[in-house]
Formats: sequence, structure tokens, C-alpha cells
Amino acid sequence: MFHIVFDSRGAEILSAAMDIDEALDGETILISDDYSVGPLQDLSSEEGRADRKRWWTNIREERETVADGPGGESDSTIILKILERMKEEEFDQIWVWVAPNTRDVCGYYWAIYQLKEFSGRIYILSLNNLPFISEKGNVFYPGSLSEIPAREFIKAKKLARPVTAAEFETDPDEWIRLASENKNLRLLEGGKKIVQQSDDYFDRSLIQFLQPVFQKIPRLIHQFLSKSPEKMSESFLLWRLKQLVASGTAEQQGETIRMFVKAEDQVNY
Repeated sequence: MFHIVFDSRGAEILSAAMDIDEALDGETILISDDYSVGPLQDLSSEEGRADRKRWWTNIREERETVADGPGGESDSTIILKILERMKEEEFDQIWVWVAPNTRDVCGYYWAIYQLKEFSGRIYILSLNNLPFISEKGNVFYPGSLSEIPAREFIKAKKLARPVTAAEFETDPDEWIRLASENKNLRLLEGGKKIVQQSDDYFDRSLIQFLQPVFQKIPRLIHQFLSKSPEKMSESFLLWRLKQLVASGTAEQQGETIRMFVKAEDQVNY
């Protein structure tokens, strides 16, 4: 059995859960890229994947491109190897774990587009609007796999159901739609509904967190994310802040940022 997940910490907890319940035992496959942001056009080709890596390089200022999996393998290489093994082992199953956040849902569409030939052997575990018990014994609704205690995965496995024939008809087409619209920002509107927005969609909201005094950029991003219903890519938000600096809306000193202050007003700060 293969477990496909889109959350690195969640992958670690799932592996720990396998030690508790051998019925979960299988190979955990982490999809490292975040398909909630960035270009999606023609990712089945070398050119399309190269375009996406260049976009990430620009976003992250060459500090790091798209994260690779174990052994430095790309997501596309990893999924191709799984497909080959699924052909060899006709009784193998793939469980795709999907928490209610944009990254997981977009990752699901990316995966299901490539798994359609194995209808009947692909299972989905959707955690949308499902209650779990926290480490403190409280009921909560997780937004990501990493929020679920290892012991709760024993209950979560009961959610596994085959991806239906109807879903295999429509969900791969949803990936095609996302890729063809040629936008870089995706948001979850509930369930599995993904909408796409322009790059500057969050700029106005980010501006509201800017102050006339310099503040640490990581702290500003943390404050934004703590108040946002969306689980956004920090790299994407950092890039948008840099665009605000480039446009003159904000100014930056090292790892700090503030709203643009006119020279005659700076004495007040």
C-alpha cells in the first residue's frame, strides 16, 4: 500500500501511526511541491517543469527551488515509479490523504490526473469537516494532516473510500482547468472547489499589516497567517511583500519592513 501525503510533518506522524496500527502499514510518499501556487501548464513535459522551477527560483531568490523528495527525486519521478510498481503489483492500493487546505486539494488534483488508469485501486481519505480528539482531549477540526495525533490515524483510516468512477471522470478535468487558466494563486472555497486569483490578490490585506515603524518580516507573515482562513505559502507572501517594496508601497531594511514613510514624516517615528 502507498500513502500519498502533501504535508512533511503529517508524513512523519503517519509513519509513527503505522507503529501503533499495522493495518496502516505501507510506504509513505511525500509530494514535496506546493501546487497551490505557481504555474501548472504542461507539467508532463520537461519544458513545463522547467518553467515551474524557474518561477520558484524567482520567488525564493535562488535560495531553493522546488523541494525534491528522498534521494533528490522530483515529484514527477516519484509518481512515475509508483505507477510502474502499481502495474507490477496488481493488488496494491494508493491512499491519498487530503486535509481541507488548498495545498492538499491541489495536490490531490495533480495526483488523480496521473492515477486515472488505476480506477478501483485509488482511495481518498478526505478530512473535511471531520472531528478529531486533540492531545489535550478536546474535539477539533484539523486543517492539515500534521495537526492530527498519531493515535487518531487509527480512526482516520476508517474514512478511506475508493475514488468513484464519477470522480475519475471529473477530477482529472479539474486539473486540466487549473493548468489552462494560467494563474499562479489558488484558493479553496470549501470541499474540493478551487478558484484561481491574480498574483496581487492578497496585497491589500498585507498592506493592512504594515506599520509606520519597521517590524520583522517573519513576524508580519505569522500575524497575517494567524488571521487568514487560508493556509498560504510563506514563500509566496514574502515575494508579495518584496513586490510592495519594489512598487514603493513599503520599504525594507534587512529582515524588517514598514509602510512607506515620506521623508518629512520620518522624524515622528
